[in-house]
Amino acid sequence: MFKNESYYLDLFQVTPKTLDDLVGAGIQGGGSYCDLFFENTTYHDLLLRDGIVSSGGFHIDFGVGIRVLKGDRTGYAYSESTDTRSMTDAVKAAALIAESGSDRPLVPAESILASLRLSTAGDQGRIRPDRARGAGSADALRPPVATTRPDMDYYPFDGDWRQARASEFVPYMEKLQRKVSDGDPRVIKVIVSLSNQVSDIMMYNSLGELTCDTRPMGTVAISVVFSQDGRIENKTVSRSYRIGTEMLTDSLLDEIASEAVKGIDERFAAKRPKGGQMPVVMGAGASGILLHEAMGHAFEADFNRKGQSIFSGRIGEKVCREEISIVDDGTIPGNRGAVNFDDEGVPGQKTFMVRNGVLESYLHDRVSANHFGVSPTGNGRRESFRYAPIPRMRATYMLGGQSTKEDIIASNRFREKRHLRGSVQQRAGSDRRRRFHLLREERLPHRGRTPDDAGQRHKHHWERPPGTR
Repeated sequence: MFKNESYYLDLFQVTPKTLDDLVGAGIQGGGSYCDLFFENTTYHDLLLRDGIVSSGGFHIDFGVGIRVLKGDRTGYAYSESTDTRSMTDAVKAAALIAESGSDRPLVPAESILASLRLSTAGDQGRIRPDRARGAGSADALRPPVATTRPDMDYYPFDGDWRQARASEFVPYMEKLQRKVSDGDPRVIKVIVSLSNQVSDIMMYNSLGELTCDTRPMGTVAISVVFSQDGRIENKTVSRSYRIGTEMLTDSLLDEIASEAVKGIDERFAAKRPKGGQMPVVMGAGASGILLHEAMGHAFEADFNRKGQSIFSGRIGEKVCREEISIVDDGTIPGNRGAVNFDDEGVPGQKTFMVRNGVLESYLHDRVSANHFGVSPTGNGRRESFRYAPIPRMRATYMLGGQSTKEDIIASNRFREKRHLRGSVQQRAGSDRRRRFHLLREERLPHRGRTPDDAGQRHKHHWERPPGTR
């Protein structure tokens, strides 16, 4: 959502001249680029346990992060105040870090104030001449379209979470709890959480680009415990969107409640299968977690710069079957990963990492794009103003192919339906998941489950192969 630029300037108590002075001070000592990231984020959360609001929280995160690039070096500092003196100290510290030849920069003691924190991003790697089309220049750091507003607002909202009272959400949470409890007699505990945040963001850089954005986020989650014949099963369901208070509809409540009690019979009926390697067919939906972990992270440019990904140096190569195309999309309206601008002021984009089986692009922030001599892909992301941006996914998924569901299942004995926890190794491109159902050649399917690393058992759904009775 966009507001008038004056709203953001007034919120952070700065003027255009102040912004120019700060980035000018950042590059004064020979820096090639400087950017400012202002953030004002309001967080709320509520927890309903056993029908009682057991906890709630509210806090505001406010400050500015300042980054200075000089060659292959990055200096970063932040201030939790936006008064001129604090920001000036921060930009000087970032410039000193960028100029330092050591991973442990020498910063004058008098520049370290209570409102100032320092961090270094370390060596950013050497520009490769064979890929440095404009690398090292200001043009290499410039996004494809230098604009203060993209063509579309991907998350307009009507109800501002910041204007709502926490007490207004409690009846909705209580209704969700009752609906889940009434949906299955085996329910013995229901925990409902509702959290939301709204972030006002303003970014300015030494290229003269000013970008502003207001980002909403609402999340409803429910954790349910079931008991049958002395056995316990757990299930968690959540929904998270970039939207305002209007997300709290009865249809969303019904959707979450229905999913929370769905498939519990199969979980209690699940048995432990034999271990070993086996072919897997991934179902649409939660199986995207495996794609995210095993391949998505391996496409992030910082891992490829360091040679830590199995896809390092393989741009233009065939990495999978022609039927497969994988995209990262920051332009899905209302999606949790949507961005009007990323955290470097680059417009949100849809990027093909793999197109028809060929590795086409990594996911880039400005620094990695400069290194590889390409345009940023809108994937610069920060934890908050306290952290420098790094290239990370938005919403990563695989496009549909030509094969039918029946053909895929018929060609394999095993189909993976739903995932829980797991781990990933970028270099190996591997991931471990613990829910599946076995499809035998016989007519009766076998239900399977495996224990996770914590010793807890996650039971697994099954479904009958097409054409069987």
